[in-house]
Amino acid sequence: MTPITEVEGRRLALSNLEKVIHPATGTTKGEILHYYATTASCLLPHLLGRPLSFLRYPDGPDGQLFFTKNPPPGTPSWVKTVAVPRSDDKNARQVMVQDLPSLMWAANLVVEFHTPQWLAGAPALADRLVLDLDPGAPATVVECCRVALWLRERLAADGLDAYAKTSGAKGLHLYVPLEPAPSERVQAYAKQLAVEAEEELPGLVVHRMTKALRPGKVFVDHSQNNAAKTTAAPYTLRARPRPAVSAPVTWEEVESCGAPAQLTFLLTDMAPRLQDFGDLLSPLLDPERAGPLP
Repeated sequence: MTPITEVEGRRLALSNLEKVIHPATGTTKGEILHYYATTASCLLPHLLGRPLSFLRYPDGPDGQLFFTKNPPPGTPSWVKTVAVPRSDDKNARQVMVQDLPSLMWAANLVVEFHTPQWLAGAPALADRLVLDLDPGAPATVVECCRVALWLRERLAADGLDAYAKTSGAKGLHLYVPLEPAPSERVQAYAKQLAVEAEEELPGLVVHRMTKALRPGKVFVDHSQNNAAKTTAAPYTLRARPRPAVSAPVTWEEVESCGAPAQLTFLLTDMAPRLQDFGDLLSPLLDPERAGPLP
């Protein structure tokens, strides 16, 4: 029988709690749900107000993976959804995870959480910029850190503060809180930064996605600032053999990184990190920290 759990007055059927989702560590679905419950106070603020996309992996990373923007079949009536019209569906809606019951319902589906750079109701108005630093082998997150440090200084020259997190896969994400600005302008500025990075670090950076250009270099992906794109949310687990987290990191950790293992964080690493650092990305949520787009 599927156990019924009450979360803040909402009754949830949490299924297959003993099922192994991350085979390399034997991490079960029950452990995943516990992770999200205990991380909710830091994760939820980064989801609030943003329509979500899910990458679902109910049978683990080696099973079927599917990306969905539509509310899944059986979505409870109390889970908030919002209209997000698309060219192929003017009546499209997406899930909004606004509270702990909604978070636990979504986590029970076994998902990666992905968010756009804008808030519901203003899909063409970004309140942050993101740069996805993706290394092409044999480059690793170590090379991403070198690029991130250059980008941090370049952004500071424009009066903007940057904050870093691991992608939970191979690279790094840099976020910049912005005073709301048109997504097209934000994307153009992000591309400008990527081009400048390639000009300054030609042996290390590439700004184009062309795979032939990427071995041994860091691709500075500016495209996720497009209003139609999304990025893995802070603290989300990723569909990997081990339960890797897209984890906020300090600039000291970026500066001192000498091996990929130093910036690899699993589900079990996060409780002590949150105790030591709190939410390192909390400045993204503070309007006073937002800067104007140059």
